[in-house]
Amino acid sequence: MAAGLSAGAGTGAIPKPIKFLRSSNLLLLPQPTCLSRSSHSPAPSLSSNCTVFHAPRRKTLLTVCFVLEDLKQSPHHVETETEAAAQEDGPEAAAAAARPDQISAPASRAAERLARKRSERFTYLVAAVMSSFGITSMSVMAVYYRFAWQMEGGQVPMSEMFGTFALSVGAAVGMEFWARWAHRALWHASLWHMHESHHRPRDGPFELNDVFAIINAVPAIALLSYGFFHKGLVPGLCFGAGLGITVFGMAYMFVHDGLVHRRFPVGPIADVPYFRRVASAHQIHHSDKFNGVPYGLFLGPKELEEVGGLEELEKEISRRTKSEKGSGS
Repeated sequence: MAAGLSAGAGTGAIPKPIKFLRSSNLLLLPQPTCLSRSSHSPAPSLSSNCTVFHAPRRKTLLTVCFVLEDLKQSPHHVETETEAAAQEDGPEAAAAAARPDQISAPASRAAERLARKRSERFTYLVAAVMSSFGITSMSVMAVYYRFAWQMEGGQVPMSEMFGTFALSVGAAVGMEFWARWAHRALWHASLWHMHESHHRPRDGPFELNDVFAIINAVPAIALLSYGFFHKGLVPGLCFGAGLGITVFGMAYMFVHDGLVHRRFPVGPIADVPYFRRVASAHQIHHSDKFNGVPYGLFLGPKELEEVGGLEELEKEISRRTKSEKGSGS
């Protein structure tokens, strides 16, 4: 708080100290006089040796107002004070009095960081929507045309259709166990130089760890292509395996990248109770509290249960819930 002296408090202006003017006309004091009666003169006369009588002085009351002002000023106030100092004391005093770059630097950095995060999330959201829409539409069209093409002669290949859908589910579930093994044995071992980017603060919308999504997409595209252009049970199984890998990859992207790491909004997915447990379990993986467990994603809560981490899981769920409520309010 800064204190100033002011004769009156004005609104919106910083008070200035009162300047007192010294003048002989402000306060007229009576000169000392004395009256003495001489024995030789009947009239009173002035004498230097006499008792001095002073007339009573009028007391002047001066009211001093202390105006307290908060030092938290807006950049406009800082700029105004700098200009005033430059006019009164010169540029050097103005530069020493106020430096807006030092005052607004933290707020400016925070605004730049927020804008960068929003840009990164939007960029990744566009990439996720386009890839998801493209992959989903191609998968649906591939399934439709494949079975429509195989049923042109009026025969329905039931065994082939059953094998395709059964292997689709099996491949999706199997990818969870493959991802768990690869995460532990490869990504946190020989491929750590690539996966390390996922355990560090991300600079930009993408990271080197995203290459693993492309690597997993290669066999899925190959299996789908072979199963689409060939007839028979084996091509049908290959088509189902490629379809299951694709479904798992899309679900992994929405839950892992969107829900856990919040690289893009996921909407109602965040309200599914089991997905909230999955997100909290994966967050514990990044804290290294149980030697990196869980390494899987969708079965992460089950892995924590096996190592006695259910209590820590409940704490993490509570923490994430409070954090989401705090950010939403």
